[in-house]
Amino acid sequence: MKLVSEPSIDLKIRRMQERVRWQHDQIRQQGIDQTRLSIQGAGDAGDAFSFLVLGDSGTGRHRSSSPQRQVAKQMMAHGQDARFVIHTGDVVYLVGSSEQYRENFIKPYREWLVGGEAHKQIAYDRMTFKMPFFPVLGNHDYYDLPKLVGFLAGITGPLRYVLRSYVDIDVGWHGSYQGDAYARAFLDYLQGVPERRLDEHLTKYYPHSPAGDRCLAYQPGHYTRLPNRYYTFRYGGIDFFALDSNTFNQPLPFTASDNPEASRQRLQTERRQLEAQKAKLLQRLSAAAIGSTNADEREDCTGQIEEIDEAIYDIDKQLSNDPQSTVDREQLDWLRDRLIASWQDADVRGRILFFHHPPYVTEATKWKQGQTLAIRHHLRQVLDAVLVEVAEITQGQPLLNLVLCGHAHCLEYLKTLDTGHGDAHIPWVVCGGSGYSLRRQRAAGSELTERVDGEEKPVASSRLFVGRSGKGSTLKRPYSGLRIDVADGTPLKLSITPVLAEKLPDKWHPHTLKTIEL
Repeated sequence: MKLVSEPSIDLKIRRMQERVRWQHDQIRQQGIDQTRLSIQGAGDAGDAFSFLVLGDSGTGRHRSSSPQRQVAKQMMAHGQDARFVIHTGDVVYLVGSSEQYRENFIKPYREWLVGGEAHKQIAYDRMTFKMPFFPVLGNHDYYDLPKLVGFLAGITGPLRYVLRSYVDIDVGWHGSYQGDAYARAFLDYLQGVPERRLDEHLTKYYPHSPAGDRCLAYQPGHYTRLPNRYYTFRYGGIDFFALDSNTFNQPLPFTASDNPEASRQRLQTERRQLEAQKAKLLQRLSAAAIGSTNADEREDCTGQIEEIDEAIYDIDKQLSNDPQSTVDREQLDWLRDRLIASWQDADVRGRILFFHHPPYVTEATKWKQGQTLAIRHHLRQVLDAVLVEVAEITQGQPLLNLVLCGHAHCLEYLKTLDTGHGDAHIPWVVCGGSGYSLRRQRAAGSELTERVDGEEKPVASSRLFVGRSGKGSTLKRPYSGLRIDVADGTPLKLSITPVLAEKLPDKWHPHTLKTIEL
């Protein structure tokens, strides 16, 4: 029995469109852009400022000593003058359920919320942020529980709470309802606005601008909603683009050059091997729960089982794939057009993109997944099309100043080489180690290659990896977030400072790593 289920891409797109009344007659007639956000106090075009980045944080495990909370406290200490927070997805584990938001999101980030001192009274769908908070959807924010799993999880809840020191599966009665909890928590949920009041709502929260266009106004402390699952905003002269990568991450279909039948057999063999490894780990976890109080050993087993489950799930996606698999062309075309427009706007000094699934990563569980390759493929198509239109304007500059992702449970800084595509020479930062179980770097090392014309070609190199390492007495678990500083003026200069909370045997050790100039 599968512990979680995921809606199809078609269903994700359709449900999210319904929740924001995508392209409703009144919205179109009033000229409202449902993908743009206007930020109150966004600063002048050349200002210096800083912002924070988190990802893959929303866990309710480790209740007595939450890694997520430790990172949050570090970020608040190092980001007292930061302007906003970006979250790279998986806001709430395990299944993005509304019943998990209070413990897994509101409680650890209470200082950023209006009324946070009474955080137990804040409803997940009534949150207002003091500091702007800009998330994107992770895969767990879309997950659901099969009905039988939800029923069993619900009725065993009290027992699991008593045994949480041994087995801590963070689920409740239900899942996200196909991303509905995230939409109610963060989006301008127009589906909940009665038809008779829609015009009043649009007038109040989508004001006219001097240029005559209209979009949702983000007002810290008052109204802090996002217009859509993907969106853009400008801050300090930088265009930020937020994507929902869950709708273009379907593994690519086998091609004739792959030898489809051989590829399918290889994946089926790998799947059986993973199932066998999982069975052994479950036995080890059971023995650890009964005969030992070693929390590190139990956590290590649980983490390895989760890694195997993710690998099996990715293989299942590849095996079930077909040439007609849905790709969110509307979103990808939107990104292409907005990037071209951004490059053609002389008032813009830089471009930063953020989404969940990383196209470049050396974390052991993600670097060869079908989803990773699919994201890379589709993003390259977009950037190649952009480069054709703006090559003369860029004069050899990378198309993006920075790309931020999550999904891989680590902190990593990579740089693409000459890939032969529009994604060349871009800095990529994976920020996915902000609270959930950490992962290790792959044994193959820091250089990423891909096959081009029958030969392996280096396409990216990892400059920094912070994740799980060592074993036993040498085990290290540095959970992480980022502070990103933007210098004033042009050309745009960015620097990143990794902010860590490392779990030691008897205490937490907060510290930072050396600042990296991008």
